[in-house]
Amino acid sequence: MKSYDIAVLGGDGIGPEVVAEECKVLAVVATRFNLRLNFTEYNLGGERFLRTGELLPESVLTELRGHDAILLGALGTPGVPVGVLERGIILALRTRLDQYVNVRPVRLLPGVTSPVADITTDRCDMIVLRENIEGLYGGAGGISYRGTPAEVATQESVNTYFGVERLVRVGFERAQVRDGRLTMFHKTNVLGYAGSLWTRVVDELAEEFSDVQVDYVNIDAACLYLVTQPERFDVIVTDSMFGDIITDLGAAVTGGIGLAPSASLSPSSEMPGSFEPIHGSAPDIAGKGIANPIGAILAGGLCLADLGEVEAAQMVEEAVVAVLSLGEETLNQTEPPPTAEIGDLVAAVAERLEL
Repeated sequence: MKSYDIAVLGGDGIGPEVVAEECKVLAVVATRFNLRLNFTEYNLGGERFLRTGELLPESVLTELRGHDAILLGALGTPGVPVGVLERGIILALRTRLDQYVNVRPVRLLPGVTSPVADITTDRCDMIVLRENIEGLYGGAGGISYRGTPAEVATQESVNTYFGVERLVRVGFERAQVRDGRLTMFHKTNVLGYAGSLWTRVVDELAEEFSDVQVDYVNIDAACLYLVTQPERFDVIVTDSMFGDIITDLGAAVTGGIGLAPSASLSPSSEMPGSFEPIHGSAPDIAGKGIANPIGAILAGGLCLADLGEVEAAQMVEEAVVAVLSLGEETLNQTEPPPTAEIGDLVAAVAERLEL
């Protein structure tokens, strides 16, 4: 029996609620495939910060390195200054564990109706690979003369050949096993320095991956095409800021952020990946049991796929699709169905799917 050690960071707000359903489904699927998943919970997030002042203690980070994967909920608690949790936990995990690739599928699943007219499942199936450590999110910059009329704030986008090349290389490799198409999103006509580096890296790797068709789209035009011509895209590579924005738009096109999973990976190392839904902690509905756990459950599927358990990952997605296909009377009521009820439905379907 294969065994995997999984760290569970439920976080704040609805995070623990949706992660609980994710673990429920993963436990069922693991049993079906004779896998052992050893879940270890860690209390990190806004509530701990307010209580102790701790964000990501070095001792906890050391323990996380010893796991095979990390399941994340969401972070955000009223009373915690903006950016503290994001930089102190999420971005710290990404940099300290070298999770340089953020993977976000943008796919309209069967059973889900897009808010955009005429978008069907066969027209919208892509993945966005976002550089996860550098760019504007790297933290370079500062403030001078704070609180005065002369205040100056700078936020610098740092792009290295090393960082861009390894992200784009993963994109080409993903394109080879998908539809063979890779598109770079950027703003090269304005961001000449960073754009030039990204363009040259893509062009260099295109010679190595001659079986992949390469395209470039300005990020503003990409927002238009994602809504009007999503079939234009297969694998997308882009920087941290553009990727963050475009994938939220993609989530809206494919049914909402409650359905959208993501993964932060370090493909070239033994470091664990982090898997999470893209939504926030939603403190306004925390504790009501009405949060949508589908994004978290699908993130669990990404986790299994990254561990090499591809068939188990497929079962998670098939179970989710089966539940989504039950129709509006089950999942899209005026009153949201309980979080646990959705998790129970997905788990029950997974229990009876054929291997």
